[in-house]
Amino acid sequence: MEASVDFYQKLGFEIIDGGHMNDGFPDGENTSWRIMKSDSVVIGLFHGMFEESIMTFNPVDVRSIQKELKAKGIKLIKEAEENTDGPEHLILTDPDGNQIMLDQH
Repeated sequence: MEASVDFYQKLGFEIIDGGHMNDGFPDGENTSWRIMKSDSVVIGLFHGMFEESIMTFNPVDVRSIQKELKAKGIKLIKEAEENTDGPEHLILTDPDGNQIMLDQH
């Protein structure tokens, strides 16, 4: 995590949130996350929370994006709960198998 944070800080990103999450994740204390921002770009760095590498984006309205993706026939690995509001996320994969998470705060 430290090497990734250092790398993205050199690219102009700053940490705006982060911590450790022990509940429900396999690595316990080794599970950590950082949210970083540069101008209008927000990225998430996660360690120990997902089995594979994952790219994250932080949209304003993940539910409307989900409706558009489903209408276009894009399969979602994890769908956002549509009958709620506030923080939620969805996960999909690109054609090469890379996971992408859209994570609304």
